[in-house]
Amino acid sequence: MTAELVRGQNHTLPQTRLEIRVSAGTPVVAGATLGDERGTVCGIEWIAHPGSPQLPGLEVSQQAAADHRLAVDLEALPAGAHRVTVLLALPVGAGGPVRFGAVPAPFVAVTGLDGTEIATFTLTDLDAESAVSALELYRRQDAWKVRAVGQGYAGGLAEMLADQGVRDPAALAGSIQEAVTRGLARSVAPPPPRTPEGDRVRHATGSADHRPTAPPPPPAPEPPEPLTDPATTGPAHTTQPHTTQPHTTPGPAAAGASAAGPSAGGPINYAHPRRQHAAPPSPPPAAPPAQPGQPAQPVAGDATGWSMDERLYNQIWGMFEDLARAVAAYRSAVDFAESRMDQELDRALSDPRNRIGGAGDRAREAARAKRDELASRAREALDRDLAQLAAEAAVVEPALPAAYAGWGNPVWHAHRIPMEIPMALRIGDLHLPERADLRIPLLVRLPLERGMWVDSGRTASEAAALMDTDRLRRLAMETAVAHAARLLAVYPPGEFAVHVIDPAGSAAGPLAPLVEAGVLAGPPAAGPGGVASVLAHLTRRVDLVQMAVRARAADSLPPDLDTGEQLLVVNDFPHGFDDRAVTQLRYLADEGPAVGVHLLMVADREEASAYGPVLDPLWRSLLRITPVADSHLADPWVGHAWTYEPLTIPPGSHVLEQVLAAVAAARRAAGR
Repeated sequence: MTAELVRGQNHTLPQTRLEIRVSAGTPVVAGATLGDERGTVCGIEWIAHPGSPQLPGLEVSQQAAADHRLAVDLEALPAGAHRVTVLLALPVGAGGPVRFGAVPAPFVAVTGLDGTEIATFTLTDLDAESAVSALELYRRQDAWKVRAVGQGYAGGLAEMLADQGVRDPAALAGSIQEAVTRGLARSVAPPPPRTPEGDRVRHATGSADHRPTAPPPPPAPEPPEPLTDPATTGPAHTTQPHTTQPHTTPGPAAAGASAAGPSAGGPINYAHPRRQHAAPPSPPPAAPPAQPGQPAQPVAGDATGWSMDERLYNQIWGMFEDLARAVAAYRSAVDFAESRMDQELDRALSDPRNRIGGAGDRAREAARAKRDELASRAREALDRDLAQLAAEAAVVEPALPAAYAGWGNPVWHAHRIPMEIPMALRIGDLHLPERADLRIPLLVRLPLERGMWVDSGRTASEAAALMDTDRLRRLAMETAVAHAARLLAVYPPGEFAVHVIDPAGSAAGPLAPLVEAGVLAGPPAAGPGGVASVLAHLTRRVDLVQMAVRARAADSLPPDLDTGEQLLVVNDFPHGFDDRAVTQLRYLADEGPAVGVHLLMVADREEASAYGPVLDPLWRSLLRITPVADSHLADPWVGHAWTYEPLTIPPGSHVLEQVLAAVAAARRAAGR
């Protein structure tokens, strides 16, 4: 599983032969230094750069490029080398940007030779720096690790090399930039990824509308866990919402813009470096030819994957990441413009001569005019990115299969219970305030890797605080019922069962569609006895399947044991739960997902506070969603506070009843 690192975080490397991929969106110089145990570079023979690209166990590119692949063999490094530091710098004298704050945030990935990502790091919060130490590989107790560094240097290569103990760093930096300048006339295509056999797969490079003609690469790695809830994550999670840790320094370039920046006037390449556009085995329909000077027309399924569902899944996550980075660049640009205005005002007003007459007023007007110009240019770049993403969403949404589609999509009216489960399930939409109508589907992988918690508390959000308590709880339970119905509808007949615990019988109304359709595994459990019976049944199932898996004796399972996926819907927790029941529920949350038992809790965490920290692991293991719109989810790249919108059934629609009737009919036909 890929580790998405933040600045200062480390991760163990499982192998010693690696590639380090750099995607910057603009030409950069890539190099690496070797250091001893203290991180000191012993001499220029321990530095790999475009003028001297090869060292024992290390090879870098010979010129500036937007994409690099550095080859590393940690076992072949010189004796005494305990650290490999990857360096990035902007080329000088090439007419390009002179600071990282004016370009998209560089992305660095450590991969195996087959292209599988081990760890990734996005270098955010850079401004006036023209050189940066991206990450380092270091030896610790005979094991190698990677650490995200992200240390920038406004003094460029010379300052960075001096910080590592290099003698005469200015002369070496000059020779590196001279070597780069000599190679700028040649265009450099990034090396294609390696296949598992170690050979290179040749493919076309360039903008997103290019299509390769060579054999397809291996399947793209699975996108990372996309969202965290800062209210429930533990200390190990460092991602926080943008609103609590704003970006204050990066410059005004938007993610996905061309290397020339938003003011160049040319077409924008909306393909983020992380987004792969290599053709899958069955290529999607070709995009209509673009008009000169215009981006290519979006096509549904224009992403990697072995099936249309997989291509759409990857495309949706690509759109999510593109929107996150584009908005991050815009917000950073506005912050930069404000900061620059404040600095210019401070300099102007610190001169006593400007405090008399109209000089001070003119200085303020000039500073504000520059601020407005920078903010306007950033907004123009953002609007272009948003328009392209909106056009992509407009063609993707109608093409989605039922599992990825909202309740209002006509595909649900023609839905048939499938014979195999899909890759993922849509549980809501996400959007940012810069364009609230641009919704990105929130997909979770199937089988579920973690349970969900529908927060029914009035303190969950501002919208919830304005609602009546009883209405909010009913809405939360209706949300849970809708999710259970979607899960039942996308699984083959009889391979997914739903159990319900309703201790006080307060959810009879919302549960009516499930009960009347006859799709529950049994009547909703009420009272302490019902709670204990359902929990004992599911706990026994988890224990038996775990033992069978460990002993590799699946044939020894009791014939009456349902080995299909199980979902336990718990209403109004913790009412009706004693200490033993709470312990069993925590056990199901921890051990259940690995053997097909999942939780869907409907609860107000404030009411469960009496249990104290005993329930903290339970809440952290679940994905918190809300029955009303709320901005509580954060992405792993830039930490935006995303607004989650639950899926709603169109007023007057009977789609839920139709779907449940189809589930019941499919079960009868299958004899389940």
